[in-house]
Amino acid sequence: MTTGPRMSLAAVTSTRQPSRPLRIALFGVPGVGKTTFAAQAPAPIFLCAEDGAGFLDAQAFPKPSSWGDVLEAVQELMHGEHSFKTLVIDTLDALEALCWEHVCKSQPGKNKSIEDFGYGKGYVAALDQWRMLVDRLDQLVRVKKMHVILIGHAAVRKIDDPHSGAFDRYRMKLHERAGDLWREWVDAVLFARHEVFTVEKKGKQRGVSSGARVIHTQWNAAFDAKNRFDLPETLPLGWEEFEHAVRAHLPATVDKL
Repeated sequence: MTTGPRMSLAAVTSTRQPSRPLRIALFGVPGVGKTTFAAQAPAPIFLCAEDGAGFLDAQAFPKPSSWGDVLEAVQELMHGEHSFKTLVIDTLDALEALCWEHVCKSQPGKNKSIEDFGYGKGYVAALDQWRMLVDRLDQLVRVKKMHVILIGHAAVRKIDDPHSGAFDRYRMKLHERAGDLWREWVDAVLFARHEVFTVEKKGKQRGVSSGARVIHTQWNAAFDAKNRFDLPETLPLGWEEFEHAVRAHLPATVDKL
């Protein structure tokens, strides 16, 4: 039975998604407390491709030794019975090595390195694998209502801006194609660092740490960051403070987290 065109004005609905779980990418300098932040999220389970969570009393999958292990872990959360509310991937850049290894093994004997595919082709093939992981995480968010926290290291990259010229900037330590994919998917890219001020002493500028650890939530020429919640530019590095800020900036018509 014909009910009219699918793309009719009668089919228009709101894009707002009440109470959708959070999708967060948190990157920063070593030792700043990224893994501790993630461990404070509701009922977390870690998928650790490195040993950053070894000092925490947290629940975790066995360390993945292949890209197949990574996809299998997400599928287990999707279809298994459990009480976990947050998946933490620690770290994205460690997973990238497994992704590249998988892509190289897809053509045995031909490609020993991701660079052996020819100009950019290996990274394009890797992007297909990353998209597969994104699709599975999307299902986890929508169906299981789980938060996803992606932890990553920071790297200084040169940016060639047609308007302002070249400058250095902190970005996630991922290949550019993969980094762009994850930045688009998440609701917030948070840059974590030790709070440092410059003071003049005897005519010289010196850096002085306040001892605080902070996250930046908005774009800056010095680092990559974004958020979809209109958050303050800087917040203390802690899940409770971050969640409180998100709750405070959600529209009144949207269910709270």
